[in-house]
Amino acid sequence: MSVAPPPATGQSLIGSLMRRKPVERLVAEGGHGVDGGGLRRTMTMWQLTTISIGATLGTGIFVVLGEAVPKAGPAVTLSFVIAGLTALFSALSYAELAGTIPVAGSSYSYAYATLGEVIAWVCGWCLILEYGVSIAAVAVGWGEYLNEFLNGTFGFTIPDTFAAPPGSGGYINLPSLILVLLAGVVLLGGSKESARVNSIMVMVKIAALLLFCAVGLTGFRSGNYSDFMPLGMSGVSAAAATLFFSYIGFDAASTAGEEAKNPQRDLPRAILLSLGIVTALYVLVAFVAIGARPWTGFTSTEATLAAIMNEVTGQTFWGTVLAAGAVISIASVVLAVLYGQTRILFAMSRDGLVPKSFAKIHARTGVPRINTIWVSLFCGVLAAVVPLGELADATSIGTLFAFALVNVSVIVLRYTRPNLRRTFRVPFAPVFPVIGFLLCGWMMVSLRAVTWTVFGLWMAVGLVIYFAYGRSRSRLAVEAAGTPATEEK
Repeated sequence: MSVAPPPATGQSLIGSLMRRKPVERLVAEGGHGVDGGGLRRTMTMWQLTTISIGATLGTGIFVVLGEAVPKAGPAVTLSFVIAGLTALFSALSYAELAGTIPVAGSSYSYAYATLGEVIAWVCGWCLILEYGVSIAAVAVGWGEYLNEFLNGTFGFTIPDTFAAPPGSGGYINLPSLILVLLAGVVLLGGSKESARVNSIMVMVKIAALLLFCAVGLTGFRSGNYSDFMPLGMSGVSAAAATLFFSYIGFDAASTAGEEAKNPQRDLPRAILLSLGIVTALYVLVAFVAIGARPWTGFTSTEATLAAIMNEVTGQTFWGTVLAAGAVISIASVVLAVLYGQTRILFAMSRDGLVPKSFAKIHARTGVPRINTIWVSLFCGVLAAVVPLGELADATSIGTLFAFALVNVSVIVLRYTRPNLRRTFRVPFAPVFPVIGFLLCGWMMVSLRAVTWTVFGLWMAVGLVIYFAYGRSRSRLAVEAAGTPATEEK
């Protein structure tokens, strides 16, 4: 470990915390690692779109109806629309910044260019929480669907001893560990190859949901919509707040800014297109599900879509097919989110805020190999041995915090760099970004106290690491001090 260089002479604490990285420099450094290697621009707009769809469309739609329908009734379809519109305000801000600053760091890099280094660090630290814990949580859900598929197909399940972590009835969640490690292996093969695998899995998950709609329509009864809003608008709003978290992940394409063939044009389109596709699928699936089963028959203790298919057809075959689709769907979430985690860590490493080894590019594959291995191992072990419980809820607050910062970043960059070339502009700015910020704040306030406690502890740990390591080792600090950068071991 190298000795930390001293801060620049005469540089105030506040000044060092608020130092910014110019947009032009962020873009110029794009694609380059710390060892001369570079990320490869291989991704098309469709592959960028499927990254965001892959990160978003997963566990939520397969189980979320059981939680949302009892709150809103048949009007849950309206709740999906409201939640989608809520996400849209932040998506518009992401689209503008992704086209303007097409780099791997996503909201971390946007904050570095507009709000200063310490805010960027906090944002990146939130993203590490969001991505890392959500990977583990989604992997745990994958193991449950795998058992459902195995039971319906072969009549057996993986025993809890090897399918649940300590404290939850087992010794190790082996399926979750295997899934994360397999996703890591796919990523190590190269961004082009992993994007192809993700695109195939996304097509399978879309096909599975369309299959549900086709089968569900055969049992559709319009009478189930005779009382559209039995619990009033307050129920619709409550369900929308629950459903918002089904949209988390649409920003994943922004982490591929340095591997897109035409990032300025394709990133804004991919972000908005993925959100539109996901919203349309959610509304369609919810509409068919309510038509096939009265809303009073929904509970939060069953795999709703599989159960509805079994009821409509009178056999378990279609439910098993849907379970297979869920297995593939959730696997694609792990792959896409794991990809995003490695690219954000890559950007933070390149800036000197975390060890430089995370920004070293493998010459043959063009991927941050050491980074990918460590992230896969960490998330795999987390999924295998830690009962996530309340910790998984912290992903929501970390995500909302990052979304809020992106909305602020759009406003700041509009006023500080009004003539900067933008391939997409948020309409009605600054009104829409302000609305996006307020909506994120409202949802953060509505979260439980235990979630805020976990978030506060995570932030405290992050700030300790920043002041003990990142503040003096950041590239901007080293350059300000006039000290040659030293290589991390």
